[in-house]
Amino acid sequence: MNRQNDLATQSAPTRRRFHWTLAIVAAALILVPVSLAKRGARGPGDPLAGLPHANHGAFEGGPSGTYRDAGANNVLDPRFLMEGRDFDIPTGMKPSPLFGAQPWTQQLLRFEEFGSEPSLTQYNPMPMMPAPATAQYCVDPVMVDTTLINPMWPEPSEMVNETMSHPWANEVEAFLGRSCDAPMAEGRPMGPLWGHQRWSEFPPKHGAQSAQTGARTNLGMRDNKQMHGWVNGEFGPGGLYHNTTGLPGSEGTVNGIEIRFHPNMPIQVPEALWTFDGTLPPKLLMARYGESVVFRHHNALPIDPCANRGFGLHTISTHEHNGHNPAESDGYTNAFFFPGQFWDYRWPMILAGHYSINTNATDPRAGCPDGNGGIVNIPGDWRETMSTHWFHDHMLDFTAQNVYKGNAAMMNYYSSLDRGNEGLDDGVNLRLPSGTALDWGNRDYDVNLLIADKAWDQTGQLAFNIFNLGGFMGDQVLVNWQYKPYMDVRARRYRFRLLNGSVSRYCKLALCDENGAPVRFHMVANDGNIMEHTVPFDGRFGTESGVLPTQAIAERYDIIVDFSKYAPGTKIYMLNLLEHENGKKPNGPIDMGDVFDGTYAPVAADTDLDGVIDSWVDGDPGVGRILEFRVQAYAGTDLSMNPADFEPGLQKLIPLPMPTNAELAAATHRTFIFGRSGGTDDKPWTVKTDDGLGLSMDPRRLSAAPSLGDLEIWKIETGGGWSHPIHVHFEEGMILRRGGQLPPEWEKWARKDVYRIGNQDDSTSEVEFCIRFRDFAGTYVEHCHNTQHEDHAMLLRWDIENPGQVQLMPTPIPSWDGVHYVNTVALPTFRTGDGVGPSWK
Repeated sequence: MNRQNDLATQSAPTRRRFHWTLAIVAAALILVPVSLAKRGARGPGDPLAGLPHANHGAFEGGPSGTYRDAGANNVLDPRFLMEGRDFDIPTGMKPSPLFGAQPWTQQLLRFEEFGSEPSLTQYNPMPMMPAPATAQYCVDPVMVDTTLINPMWPEPSEMVNETMSHPWANEVEAFLGRSCDAPMAEGRPMGPLWGHQRWSEFPPKHGAQSAQTGARTNLGMRDNKQMHGWVNGEFGPGGLYHNTTGLPGSEGTVNGIEIRFHPNMPIQVPEALWTFDGTLPPKLLMARYGESVVFRHHNALPIDPCANRGFGLHTISTHEHNGHNPAESDGYTNAFFFPGQFWDYRWPMILAGHYSINTNATDPRAGCPDGNGGIVNIPGDWRETMSTHWFHDHMLDFTAQNVYKGNAAMMNYYSSLDRGNEGLDDGVNLRLPSGTALDWGNRDYDVNLLIADKAWDQTGQLAFNIFNLGGFMGDQVLVNWQYKPYMDVRARRYRFRLLNGSVSRYCKLALCDENGAPVRFHMVANDGNIMEHTVPFDGRFGTESGVLPTQAIAERYDIIVDFSKYAPGTKIYMLNLLEHENGKKPNGPIDMGDVFDGTYAPVAADTDLDGVIDSWVDGDPGVGRILEFRVQAYAGTDLSMNPADFEPGLQKLIPLPMPTNAELAAATHRTFIFGRSGGTDDKPWTVKTDDGLGLSMDPRRLSAAPSLGDLEIWKIETGGGWSHPIHVHFEEGMILRRGGQLPPEWEKWARKDVYRIGNQDDSTSEVEFCIRFRDFAGTYVEHCHNTQHEDHAMLLRWDIENPGQVQLMPTPIPSWDGVHYVNTVALPTFRTGDGVGPSWK
């Protein structure tokens, strides 16, 4: 009897055991690396030639069963895209209508905390997330809240839970028109290959859960999960942020907040936006070092891949950018899961160097708040302390669309150094602006800002051009998903955590007062890492007064702004100065004075004289004011640190863990060139590794494999006139040379996870940095964070191996039937690189 037919007659547990056996066999077969010769991505003799794309299972049930189904209902017709425009913004679309919305007429929404699970072991009497009414719908909003408000069930476990069948199996099989092969509720692959590493060492102490689902009204489900409790500090009665919208009825609650970009604009439909919980405000996870977190991500999206208003895919993979997390919880691009499933991401919250530095946990600078004014010491290198993170989708070929559609949240790390309590002066706490009401995690004067460009169609619904592979530009730059909001601030110091959450748009943010004069500030963190020194943006140290350097997609800049210099009633503006004509690269910055006074004034015009507005002329509409601050009186005492005390040459915040010259000289060197060499029409973007040919992404291909404990030097380059922000997962690096020279002050004192290459004034075509790999092994990626480039297909896989490892990690291939493994192939230089030591030695 045919083995596949025989398997179909077996019980679900038997079929699961069979698939696990296949996984073991696949792993056992990989005893010697399969070498991939230096040829094109699908050239003759390529071991991967002829294989279906690795994410093909995500499209089953659609009209064609291919990636085209995800764009079947797009509002744009590729035959009639806008072409020949000087400013192709929004990309291939007409200008976004404003429906009479005026700037500075809605209050900024502060981030909503996910909160913490009351228990990770308590039995949940409620059923799992129920199926939607039809394959084209998201889960009912009330049932989403009912699931999320209850404790996690089943309990998180080291290995995937094999006892829980897919709760939507009947609905999925009805849509597919076939029986599924015993799919499970949890999306992780079975067995130890994707089990949680060192589970017993770092069992989850706290948890949070959310569902990715369609836009809906916030019902206030998380109101009682906010650390401030709506009673402390500025979030309490009488505080600036107690009323969430500034309108009656929003005191101490987010209940009733609809997803609109402005109150004058239409409510977004569930097919257009897929956010965490399906709601606004945007979400924030608060976590402490030393307290492992499990984040359960439910997929409550439609079963039908076409039910998406023409962009975004219903399979997801969640990347915590740039957590020091084991590979199974990193959000690997081909470790995705399906509607109705969940994935338990376990983030250990440890410092890098946990097993090699400060192993006895004797240094209080490596620690976390204990909740009572003290410190809990932890192992690891305190110089590796991180602060401002975010997490977002990393679905193979659909990262741009899914993140743009709403799969993005922020995460604040709290430590003994960055406590979130400016009043506690223990000689360790840096006392960054925050507040004092709570022992840790005060957000009174510590503000997360998600900045991203968007565009919407003529009905006001979010829209995306899936046909342009070079880069998507929206024509409206939103802050926390809002069109030109205002924010009340006290006349004192604030910390702003600035995230560029765009798809392809670079930013250059600036601050000026209501007269157009620059507002000076200090940068204190870069890419989520507090720097060795603060950098003043006042014209010294190579900076421009009141103007940040270029901020690429996914880069985070933390800045401290002192509003005490301004009288109550003063208005301060945040502007974006960086002009784009299209998604290829930024043109360059526009003078702040010209932007402020209206000399630079893009206009939406009827260029073909048919009576319909069809194009922006005279500039990029993404350049201009994006946020207004309104200074209010402050009767308290500002206890936060003075950033001027930590400028270069003065006190240090967190010293860089720079390796010695001897270590650098012995480090393995690798070179990655990001360009368009050897690509195809639908996947034009490629990466050359160590003098090889340009290759498109395939998750079954391994390009580099450093060993645990290794220090390496990576050089990244761009070809042609394109700009790329390159992101390396898992570890931060320190820039050694930018264009052969020492980096500027804001990079010299920083650890980075995004490295800009390109021809901007403050960038170069190449960057060389050192990076060390510690504590966890497994499969990770490196890619361009212009996510349109990443998705087509400027992305490569690299693994961290155990010293002396011979076998390759197999590749997971998910489908509605579960996850199976296939063999991995490797480039010839995947373990050796292209040399030793820095290229400029």
